Amino acid sequence: MRFPRLPSLVLAATIVAATATHAQERAAHDTALPIEIAADALEVQQENQIAVFSGNVDAQQGNIKLRAERLWVQYQEGASEDAAQAISKIDAEGQVFFSSGSETAEGDQGTYDVDNGVITLTGRVVLTQGNNVIKGNRVVFDLTTGQSTMDGDKSGGDGRIRGLFVPRRAGER
Repeated sequence: MRFPRLPSLVLAATIVAATATHAQERAAHDTALPIEIAADALEVQQENQIAVFSGNVDAQQGNIKLRAERLWVQYQEGASEDAAQAISKIDAEGQVFFSSGSETAEGDQGTYDVDNGVITLTGRVVLTQGNNVIKGNRVVFDLTTGQSTMDGDKSGGDGRIRGLFVPRRAGER
């Protein structure tokens, strides 16, 4: 008896298992942790509750790191001058790089919706985990559930996602 689809099913099961394990790791992220930001320059637009960080910008929250040429940080509305202002959203532009544990992602733009725990990267997105690489136009990371989704580019090309998955050799972890 032949099982012509067995290798494909084994590969699919391996990818699903690896994704589920990684999702459990990422689901543990605490979005209430402080966010540290370093940059070459800062412009504060108090009336709009926005801070613009520019030049070699690095931001970190727990094990999540974000790097870009420029960040627009929006503070929660209604934060009084006496109360500590809390970040509600971060928009990133220019060579955006995101990392969390063993996973990295790069894109042209990014948004971190701090209130909902969702990070979105768009524009020539490259997602890397170990030796595995997936390319698309948009990736969304839900830090609460640990689930990720990626979309292809519908405006040009064939709109498909491209992936390269490197199997582990015997004895590798």
